[in-house]
Order: sequence, then structure tokens, then C-alpha cells
Amino acid sequence: MTVQRQDGGAIGIEVVAMTKRFGDMVALDAVDLRVRPGAVHALLGENGAGKSTLVKCVMGFYRCDEGGVIVEGHEVSLDNPKAAHALGIGMVYQHFTLVPSMTVLENLVMSRSDVPAVVDWAAERRRVAAFMAEMPFSVPLDRPASRLAAGEKQKVEILKQLYLRSRFLILDEPTSVLTPQEADEMLGLLRGMAQAKRLTVLIITHKFREVLAFADDVSVLRQGRLVGGGRVAELGVDAMARMMIGDDKAASAAIPRADLAPGPTALDIRGLRAEGLDEVSLSVRGGEIVGIAGVSGNGQSELVEVLSGQSPATGGEIRVFDQPYGATRREMLRHKVGLLPEEPLRNACVGTMSVAENMAFRSFDDKGWWLDRDRIARAARGLIERYRVKTASPDAPIASLSGGNVQRAVLARELCGDVAILIVANPVFGLDFAAVADIHGQIVEARNRGVATLLVSEDLDELLELADRILVMSNGRIVHETHRDQADRTTIGRRMAGH
Repeated sequence: MTVQRQDGGAIGIEVVAMTKRFGDMVALDAVDLRVRPGAVHALLGENGAGKSTLVKCVMGFYRCDEGGVIVEGHEVSLDNPKAAHALGIGMVYQHFTLVPSMTVLENLVMSRSDVPAVVDWAAERRRVAAFMAEMPFSVPLDRPASRLAAGEKQKVEILKQLYLRSRFLILDEPTSVLTPQEADEMLGLLRGMAQAKRLTVLIITHKFREVLAFADDVSVLRQGRLVGGGRVAELGVDAMARMMIGDDKAASAAIPRADLAPGPTALDIRGLRAEGLDEVSLSVRGGEIVGIAGVSGNGQSELVEVLSGQSPATGGEIRVFDQPYGATRREMLRHKVGLLPEEPLRNACVGTMSVAENMAFRSFDDKGWWLDRDRIARAARGLIERYRVKTASPDAPIASLSGGNVQRAVLARELCGDVAILIVANPVFGLDFAAVADIHGQIVEARNRGVATLLVSEDLDELLELADRILVMSNGRIVHETHRDQADRTTIGRRMAGH
């Protein structure tokens, strides 16, 4: 049925008995979901729960096999994204879709479906300026997208959907590249528009803090089924977590942080210079987690690359237990340095080799030319069981594992020996709730054993939960330091933004 577009205000959507199959796999199993007009509705679930499949069906990227979508009380046919846009349904994706070389004005105008063959840019500028005057935030129209900060790009993505007259907006992990202030500002503005009945928001997120602060309602998917939900004000984090992972898994409590005095300095960096790094100095002591916060692209990746031997330092000094450290493989083994880099499948594994072989990388140097494959397999089976790595077999290629299980496998390899220093970069990015809790627990357990841990993360909530001290990087420099007990989210966010 064709429904007249609702341009005047927020619209509500109801998903009814939606089922979607991919071959024998049931991605959505008779899901019912109602999003009230003018509400901010959070959609939660572990990886593979069906969240992305559901919103892609609503957006018309997929056609559901059974069930359907009701917009403003009328069943509609959503065969493609154009049909969804025609009804006022838009989506802001996790990764930016702006054309970098085009200005903000050009990105907005060229996103329309009715762009004329010859564009009257003076008239378009007047139209966009009038539109901007009614918006709760704005960005410079003549600035190329490539010169926008991450927060500004996210605002343009949202403005683009509002410019296209979207009245139901789907947000997929919208704050993953924003500072805390930018995230709170953006979500606060959208919530204000929702409360004014100008917009309805469906947000996919893994951050409970954002759900509690900005969402009115929540729905939880697990294994393709709707398993719970309700008004956020009537629920808590524990209740939502139990819905996500099930009561049988929810009983596992987080590993408590041991109350111990930090040991001697294990990692000491003095005036380190490299591409992307400018006079970085920091230290990490035994039994301490030092967190590095910062917006992506401010030197964190370069710091990890130097410490792991992937990039050379051009100045300064790195010392491990008061000995010079050049990040060679031999030095890492001698000083017992473990490493869980960002994107470990690409940076710490050989995808075509087996799980067992990848887990044995640390011990290859001790075996000479002859490898005891039975011993490697036995050791791998023990690590797989201890670290709960889900794999068909120790002989399966590590590339066949899910992201969370690749993380577990690499962390098992790095922690299984006598580790003294652990360098970890964005260890749970893109992982589901259960995997996050598991890997966080392993990092805390290592800290409790006296391991000195340097934790680089773009997720401030993760650092506030795990770190004993937090340092902030901006433009390749350390610009702020605080102990966890004195950490102030606002101050950290301002430092992350370069203020």
C-alpha cells in the first residue's frame, strides 16, 4: 500500500512478525517491534543477534521472507531504500558516507533524488541556508568534508537525513568516533527534536550509559528473536544485560580489581618521537593499567606501532625494566612483552594458518627447525578451553573464527606465558557484550597478577572501567593525566578535542 509522506513531524513504525532467512540460517525469527512517534528507541543485542538485518529490512536493503512493516498504521512495501526514503525513513551509518572532496553544501544538495542536470548553486545555497537556520546545530557550508573533524562529519550525516526530510532516523553506533562531549551534544539534540515531535530515533548502540541517558524505550534481540524490552526508566543495566546474553551467562560476575600497590616501573618512555608522535613521555608500573584516551588519528596507533616494532622511532628513548628497548622480536621475548594490537587478524595472525599454529607463535623460536606438532596441538587445546575460544578444531584456519574469538585466541597466546608487560589496542572494538566482558576480565586478571598493562582505547567508558591512570593524547602528544579516582569525563573529553 502507498502511504502519503509525513513531512510535518515524527512518524512511528511497527515491525510485525518479521522473518528473514539466509539459506538455512534464520537471521530474524518472527520479530515484533514497535517504535513510538517522537521516541528515542534503543536496539540492543550481541553481534549476530539480528539488529543489522532488521534495520536493513526496514530500510529496504533486504526483503523480509515473512511479516512486514507498518508506518503510521498502514502496511507498506519496502522493496528498496528509495521506497523507505519516500516514507521519511533515513539511516546514519557507522562509517561516513560523505564525498571527501565535496563541500558540505555539495554533499547535501547532491544527496537529493531530484537534483537537476544543471544546478543553480545560488538558489541551492539560499535553500540550504534557510534549512540550516531551523536546525539545532550547523556546520560550515563551504568546507570540504575532508577538512571536517569526526564530530562535524557525524553532524553532516545527520543534517543530510534531515535535509532529505527524514522523520524516522536510524542510527548505527553513531558515537563510536566522537568525543564524550560531541556524543552527548549530538544525542541530546536529537532527543530534543524527538521530544518536540519533529523526529523519531531508532539507535543501535552497545553503550548502556547512552541508553540510560537518552533513550525512552529499549528492545533487545538475541539469536534473531525479540527477547525483551520496555521503558528505559523501568529497567537497569543488569536487566538489559541479562536480556542480551541470557540468564545462564549473566551469572558470571566481572573479575574484581585487586587492591594492590603498583610495583616498580616496567615500561618507561621518555621524549619519544616518530611519525605522528611528538615528545611522548609516560610510564607503566607492574600491577597497573595505564589507559590512553584520544580521538582516532591523534597518535595512539603510531605509539602502538613503535612499541610493537612495526614503525621506527626517530628520537627519545624506550626502556623496559631500566634496559634499552628496541621492540625487536628477541627483546619482546626476553622482556616478556605481550601484544594485542588493533585488528589482530591482520596485525598479529596468519589467517590461513591454524588456530593451534597461531597460538604457538611465541614458542617457535624455542623449537629450532623441528616442530612438535602434537605438543603444539595439546597446548592449543588447553588454551582454547581456558580462554573459551570457540573454534571447530585447533586445526581450523584462524581466519574462520569470529572477531571475538580471534581476540581471545591472540590474548591467550600473549598471556599464557610469563608475561610482564601487556600492550593492548582497542581490544573489544566491534565485539558483543559477552566477548567484551570476557576480554575485560582477562585484562584485569593479568593486572591483578602484577602485569604492567598499557591500554589504548577510543572508548572512554572502557578506560574509566579498567584503567588505574588515564592519559589523553592529542596531536601526537600527551596533554592530560589523571588517576581513575579523580577522572572527570568533561575534562577528558575537552582534552581529547584539543581544548
